[in-house]
Amino acid sequence: MLPRGFKKLIAEANAVIETVSVHDAIGLVGQGDVVFLDIREATERAQTGTVKGAVHVPRGFLEFQVDPESPMYKPEVTPQKRIILFCASGGRSTLAAKTLIDMGFPSVAHVAGGFAAWKAAGGPVEGV
Repeated sequence: MLPRGFKKLIAEANAVIETVSVHDAIGLVGQGDVVFLDIREATERAQTGTVKGAVHVPRGFLEFQVDPESPMYKPEVTPQKRIILFCASGGRSTLAAKTLIDMGFPSVAHVAGGFAAWKAAGGPVEGV
C-alpha cells in the first residue's frame, strides 16, 4: 500500500478545492467569464458527448495546455476566467483542479459527480 495513494491525494485535493453541484454548474453554462474544461480522454468524449461549449483539455496534457508559455496552450483557458473542470465521475477533475490551483489559477472548481451526474441532471450536451 502506498502512503499517499489516489484516495489520499483526492482527499487532500478536496480539502483545498471548490466543488460545485451539477445544478449550480448547469446554471453557469454560457456565461462569458466561465470556461468548462473536459479533462476526459478523446474516446470518452466521442462516446458520450460533452458539456455544451466545453474546452477539451485531456488530463495528461493539462499543465501544457493551460500554460501560455507552452506551444500546446489553449487560449480559451485564462486565469481571468472561472475554470470549471469535469471528468467522468469526479476523481480526475478533483486532482486536476488542485493542479490548476497549484499553478496559480485563482478561480477553479470541479463538478460533483462529473459528466455522469451532468447527463443524469439533463445538463446541455453536444457532440452526441
